[in-house]
Amino acid sequence: MQAQSSLPTSATQAKDKHYMLLGHSLARLSRAVGQTADLCELMKVNLDAMKVLSATHAAQFMTVAAELAPEPEDAVDGSAQEQQLTREE
Repeated sequence: MQAQSSLPTSATQAKDKHYMLLGHSLARLSRAVGQTADLCELMKVNLDAMKVLSATHAAQFMTVAAELAPEPEDAVDGSAQEQQLTREE
């Protein structure tokens, strides 16, 4: 009887095969998770660079907009005159 139990059965072989496949699947999953972590770190670096770039572009846009469309001088002079009249009263 013991001789028969020591021989591998088809169920034991199938179980061993499934454990081996599970081990390979877990190894692939581990590599995929590692690669995903690396890609997330790269994305973080790229997002930080985009934040700096967008702030620079916004500053350039505001500077150019201020140069191309300055406030009318009569509006500035008018408000200064109004402030002076208010102070005198």
